[in-house]
Amino acid sequence: MQAVDRCIREHLHSEVVLVNQIAEYIVGNGGKRLRPLLALMAARACNNQSTHHFTLAAVVEMIHTSTLLHDDVVDESGMRRGQKTANAVFGNAAAVLVGDFLYSRSFQMMVSIGSMRVQEILADATNLIAEGEVLQLMNIGDTDITVDAYLQVIRYKTAKLFEASARLGAVVAGATDAVEDGLARYGMHLGTAFQIIDDVLDYSGNAGDIGKNVGDDLSEGKLTLPVIYALQRAPEAEVPQLKELIAAGNLEVMPRLMSLMDETGAIASAREVAEGEVRLAMDAIAQLPDSETKQHLAALTRIAVDRQS
Repeated sequence: MQAVDRCIREHLHSEVVLVNQIAEYIVGNGGKRLRPLLALMAARACNNQSTHHFTLAAVVEMIHTSTLLHDDVVDESGMRRGQKTANAVFGNAAAVLVGDFLYSRSFQMMVSIGSMRVQEILADATNLIAEGEVLQLMNIGDTDITVDAYLQVIRYKTAKLFEASARLGAVVAGATDAVEDGLARYGMHLGTAFQIIDDVLDYSGNAGDIGKNVGDDLSEGKLTLPVIYALQRAPEAEVPQLKELIAAGNLEVMPRLMSLMDETGAIASAREVAEGEVRLAMDAIAQLPDSETKQHLAALTRIAVDRQS
């Protein structure tokens, strides 16, 4: 991971001072680095002998960071990971443009590897991520959103880059198609579980731990799995008013919504869905030979669902 961080910082350099300032501000604020970690672990699980996995791990983190910059502008977010967002510090225009820089620089890096397969995986992933962002935008304020529609958004918007990260690790290591597909499925299910828990923590986590205020998703008009379950299970007579308040962005609905989540077991049910994704992730890598890295992949699934931030 230190090698990946060095690679990221090396490729972030620009002659334009503001690009350097914003890029360093974002990368320096840390984050879990799960996507690059997943790429490295997948490569190691396949007995990788190449050094390209460092570059690819850096690429997926830079793509992820560029999406965060754009997300925060779209969502008008002021806080991320307990820090002011780049758009809050530098303005929306600068944040969007530096997001574009990170995105285009990541493609320069992937081209340098000289693999059409790598380019195909990342081109497909970034295209699907963009579709997921638009789907989420279309669903803003939709109080009738289904569980399937919610899961489609997170499979596109979040899980796809996890999937690509794991697949890239297998590809660079020269794994068989079966192993590559298994690791890709592992990444997809891991990413889905990770996002579901993110959405759970928005209603059950500590603001200091999660780096944002509880209920921020609802204030942005995003109906996530805990809310969907709570509305599905709420007393029928209450539902119209609840939906009206939610659609209007009226946060006076929060206390009742939070109590409904407790009464209906919405949080527990959402966690059960995440646990189901973890089981599917582990099934996907059952074919891998036993190794320390396979144990680490198993541990990563527990980190994804047991975390508090």
